Amino acid sequence: MQRKDLLELKKRFKKDECTFTRMSGCYVNSQKEKVVTLNEVFLNLPDEEYYKYLEIAKKSLSGTLGNNLLELEFPMEEEQAGGKQQFFMGLKASALKDEGLLDRFYDLIIDTYDYVGNYLILLYHDAYDVMVKTEDNRKLDESEEVYEYLLCAICPVTLSKPGLGYLEEENKIGVRLRDWIVSPPENGFLFPAFTQRSSDIHALVYYTKNAKEPHKSFMEEGLGCGSKRTALQQKKSFQDIVKKAVAEIPDDEILADDVFITLQESISDLLDREQPETPDAEPITLTADTFKTIIEECDFSEELAPKLEKAFAEEFAEELPTADAVLDAKALAKNEQKKKEKELISEVATLKESLAKVQDNDGKTSYVDPDTGEILSSDDETPKLCDVFVRMKPDRASLVTTQMIDGQKCLVIPVEAGDDIDINGIKME
Repeated sequence: MQRKDLLELKKRFKKDECTFTRMSGCYVNSQKEKVVTLNEVFLNLPDEEYYKYLEIAKKSLSGTLGNNLLELEFPMEEEQAGGKQQFFMGLKASALKDEGLLDRFYDLIIDTYDYVGNYLILLYHDAYDVMVKTEDNRKLDESEEVYEYLLCAICPVTLSKPGLGYLEEENKIGVRLRDWIVSPPENGFLFPAFTQRSSDIHALVYYTKNAKEPHKSFMEEGLGCGSKRTALQQKKSFQDIVKKAVAEIPDDEILADDVFITLQESISDLLDREQPETPDAEPITLTADTFKTIIEECDFSEELAPKLEKAFAEEFAEELPTADAVLDAKALAKNEQKKKEKELISEVATLKESLAKVQDNDGKTSYVDPDTGEILSSDDETPKLCDVFVRMKPDRASLVTTQMIDGQKCLVIPVEAGDDIDINGIKME
């Protein structure tokens, strides 16, 4: 499923374009008991409820593909009679009108969804008449297929915070009643997947709000699919393999952070070379061979390179990561900033040194410390101090002259009221 497919569906979640036929739901308490169920014709809902439920549907397809939204495939056994995919097919075909199937669905969620607290299960049914599009993306008034699908949202239900409020009936300020409030969905799914503007019954799109804890067991046991790591999890695992490989080398000079950044820069170069700059470009999978090439480009030691390869193979044996997923853009940006800061410090030091060059009467070039007046000649590396060292603003330097006063050669510096004068660290009034 591509981003453009996802956007095509979400654009329809508006009052004038939404075609949800029915919506069913079940409120489950912390003891995993069904408190209340609902089954409504969606278009018959009062406006206030209609928009609230529509907002929940939008949230169930929000986030980034590969991180908050994962395309999960059904194994062959789940597509046989009695499998989860077959069950979802029957539920979709019933258009949420079969109470028995709905009750089985709620039981499936309750038995496999690990959550502490109350939550609301919502299930939407829709039939989208997919219009034919021309090569320039213009819609023709002709149907390509009818995409019938289910959209599920699992929303936490939490008690509102205690506080004071205006009690209208008693006309006073007092403790307001605490209500059970339906929060945005934590998890959900779209079945079947909508791939290249067509129904893909062999997969579904799983939504997780928390990319760190996407409920792996629910993907496998509740939905019957093979689980996947989110991009955030893949990035964390990639950092772990670097730490593991470096920890096995008894060399204090090799730092995991340095190795990680070097790999990140090489992966970034790989993406620049090989991945087209289009929103729907296919992600580059990091195979063992691709990762070996990346390591070779980094020119690591003969001891470190094989350990990185081994750690990668062990960590991603079941599911290979994508280059996009393991690329840490923030770490690269931070490292780039450090480089710029180091370059700036170096440039300032070079500039300070060049500004401190002076020539004596013999044409010799010396270096003067602007702060102390200390001179180090190119011919004489022994530090010595100038007899007289003056530092002042460039626009005032031309005013300095020498004059013979009472037979003594003197340096004359014109000063004005309010000038800041400092001689060897002593302020002069």
